[in-house]
Amino acid sequence: MPIIKSAKKRVRVSTKAAVRNSKTKRTLKGAIKAFHKAVTGGKSASSEQRKAQSALDTAVKKKVMHKNKVARKQSQLAKAAKAGVAKPAAKKKPAAKKAAPKKKK
Repeated sequence: MPIIKSAKKRVRVSTKAAVRNSKTKRTLKGAIKAFHKAVTGGKSASSEQRKAQSALDTAVKKKVMHKNKVARKQSQLAKAAKAGVAKPAAKKKPAAKKAAPKKKK
């Protein structure tokens, strides 16, 4: 434990911030899961999309997430809502085949 008064205060302040940030992150995760569930279930996901994007905006405002990451996530949500699928499948590149070394005689 810190001895200096200002260090004690920093511990208190950082603890409060950690609780606040974890609550924001939990709300965000719940909103995104609800959105994906609505899209997968075939329901109209517009209200869930609004909630998820609002939660993302809140995360930026509270500086829990970087603004560019949030912009990317919002774009992915819009794309998923438009396509009607929960998570767009990532395209995987086929593995390059290694040529067998030629034997020298």
